[in-house]
Formats: sequence, structure tokens, C-alpha cells
Amino acid sequence: MNMKVISTASAPTAIGPYSQAIEANGMIFCSGQIPIDPSTGAFVEGGISEQTKQVLTNVSHVLAAAGTDMSHVVKTTVFLNDMSDFAAMNEVYATFFAQPFPARSAVAVKALPKGALVEIEVLAVK
Repeated sequence: MNMKVISTASAPTAIGPYSQAIEANGMIFCSGQIPIDPSTGAFVEGGISEQTKQVLTNVSHVLAAAGTDMSHVVKTTVFLNDMSDFAAMNEVYATFFAQPFPARSAVAVKALPKGALVEIEVLAVK
């Protein structure tokens, strides 16, 4: 199997022993993104809507570095700190995707890195 590390300064650097994304056999496996603005290294201000927008913007930059885009996403996993944020997250999420929408799982978790309200990982194909 041929694996390639995908990395871009347009998205937050990894905060642990992992890659922003790995390309393997034409598939892009993106690590979960949290709402860090890569230009400041800090969370964006605001609530779930602003955080979701930043997360998906970060994802789009990682995909661009891999030579693809959001239209090639086939699966997403959304991790929410609080399931009551689902509707607001979903409203922003819908602006980043068009039909056919990717498959998706959305789960509430006890906590996310650095106190984020949302984290999203994606799987895309080239």
C-alpha cells in the first residue's frame, strides 16, 4: 500500500502524534479538525455555528492540500460536546456540502480536545 502524508499550514498543525490526513490508494483519511484558526492558533470566537464553520473550513484546506475538495467527501463523523447543538451545527454543515450528501454519523461525546464544541473527521476519494 502506498501512503502519503497530507499537511498544510492553512489548517491547524497536529496537536499530537498524528497527521492532518493520510492519502492511501486514492482515499483521503482526514483526522478530526477542531475550531482552531490556523492564523492565530486559537479557537474562533462564538458558539457552535462559528466553530462548525471553522472546523469545515479547516477540513476544506486539508482536502485542497490533498488535491481534492468537499465534493469528494464520502463519509463524515461529527463529534458534538452537546447534542442540543445538533440543529445549529447541521445548518452550517449543510452550506459546505451538496447532493449527493456524504454519509454521516453524529455522536455526542463527554469532552473534545481543548474544550471544543465540535470536531469533524472526513473520508474523501480522489
